[in-house]
Amino acid sequence: MNTRPREPDRPRVPALYESTVAHARLAPVRHVFRTRTYFWLVDVDDLPRLPRGLRALARFDTRDHFGGRAPTPGAALRRYLRANGAHDADGRVLMLTQARVLGHVFNPLTLYWCHDRDDTLVCVVAEVHNTYGERHCYLMRPDAQGRADVPKDFYVSPFYGVEGTYRMRLPVPGDALDLTVQLHHGAGRPPFTATVRGRHRPASPRALLSVALRHPWSTAKVSLGIRLHGIRLYLRGLPVQPRPVHPTHEGML
Repeated sequence: MNTRPREPDRPRVPALYESTVAHARLAPVRHVFRTRTYFWLVDVDDLPRLPRGLRALARFDTRDHFGGRAPTPGAALRRYLRANGAHDADGRVLMLTQARVLGHVFNPLTLYWCHDRDDTLVCVVAEVHNTYGERHCYLMRPDAQGRADVPKDFYVSPFYGVEGTYRMRLPVPGDALDLTVQLHHGAGRPPFTATVRGRHRPASPRALLSVALRHPWSTAKVSLGIRLHGIRLYLRGLPVQPRPVHPTHEGML
């Protein structure tokens, strides 16, 4: 019986996904917010080459991924995969991320869908950044519905420690982008759920200008929004959890 993830038709890349990102906290304080932004879906080994006049609106920089010292994001990912035993992920890799806009980026989550030489999905890497300048990767082998559970071991929000399990649903994007990440603490409803919903658009210069005008300096907006919502939660009495020292992991070149 084949338990590997089913995929939609081969995604057309590079692509833009104008999306709604929603966060819902149910405990210990209920708080829900939504924001509009856009993401890039690219082949990590064939990054877009933009016209000179548009390069300030989208730059894919090696320093924004893994340890930031590899020649390219693709080279850094390959080293991470080898260091973590994913030797079968030797084919095409799709990366969902936000590019630098006017020199700034903050990517809470970058996803890499890693295929073998037969173009079958074999694993997904979730690269997480927090607002303290730290990063961490989760390597997952999703089931046929794109679902995977992984223990949480990285401090992201100051209001949650590193206890619990992430339950992720990460199907390969096609015409739609439809992602869910839930934090589970034992039985009961998950205290935190994040979703990303978007629609595919070919990444033409005209499409990039269009989304950039509708969502100006979107990456700075993400960074500022996280901090403002954190201040609101703190003022509502949500206690801050101690931040542990985050180790440097093998393969984070």
